[in-house]
Amino acid sequence: MSYDLINEIEQNLLEIYLGDNLEILDRIPYTFRLCYTDPPFNTGKNQSKKAIKVKSSDEGNRAGWQGKSYKSEVVSDISYEDKFDDLSKFLYPRIEKIYDKLSDDGSVFIHLDYREVHDVKVYVMDKIFGRNCFINEIIWAYDYGARSTSRWSAKHDTILWYVKDPDNYIFNYDEVDRIPYMAPGLQPSKEKAEKGKTLTDVWWHTIVCGKEKTGYPTQKPRDILDRIVSVHSMPGDYLIDPFAGSGSFGGSALHHGRNCVLIDKKEESLKTMEDHLAKWNPTVYK
Repeated sequence: MSYDLINEIEQNLLEIYLGDNLEILDRIPYTFRLCYTDPPFNTGKNQSKKAIKVKSSDEGNRAGWQGKSYKSEVVSDISYEDKFDDLSKFLYPRIEKIYDKLSDDGSVFIHLDYREVHDVKVYVMDKIFGRNCFINEIIWAYDYGARSTSRWSAKHDTILWYVKDPDNYIFNYDEVDRIPYMAPGLQPSKEKAEKGKTLTDVWWHTIVCGKEKTGYPTQKPRDILDRIVSVHSMPGDYLIDPFAGSGSFGGSALHHGRNCVLIDKKEESLKTMEDHLAKWNPTVYK
């Protein structure tokens, strides 16, 4: 997908709030058609990410190719404790407020891992939205990192999609990615084989890499976020991410001509978002 600016004339709204989303959600006047949120995973660990810049230097502390030396500099060191006694209890009042701010045809995508997805589905999402408003369990599968020698290696996240009205929601079918058939030779025509098939509820995609990295420890890939934005909202819509982290969802929303509100309580997150989204001229509330 291209990340070129989609609308060079009209600047869409981008607001960033620093603080507890439970309190801030009461102050926001907008109605949202789409909420994507990537809350803490409750891994019980300290999430951290250190970004290092390396440059050639005669006084360097790193050895390189052909005897050259390089000096490294820490440009960001972000960390936070990812531990909750009861994540579902923490999320419930926040998702309840999001529900109240959704349009009648609005959707929520909540990004979780295997530790908490079952509890959050049953005790938060089903109770607030109703089981009939659950549309999809999307599996984001990736193939990166260490392998376990004592169990099947965990290499996927889960994204739950709920709607406010199961008979009235946004699904832009023409925006759905097409991927190659696994057995193109079995298709009835060459044209159909070349066109490919529409994506399913299993999304294979690598983790964040290259120039896309912001240095934030739990940043999610732009392609994943672009897909959610383009298929489940319309240009000019208001979107929200109440656990914004690196702010990548805001970049995706603005790129596609949407308005967006981002909330996070961490100062490190705010700094990352201000740097990452500077070209969109965000309004920041501290």
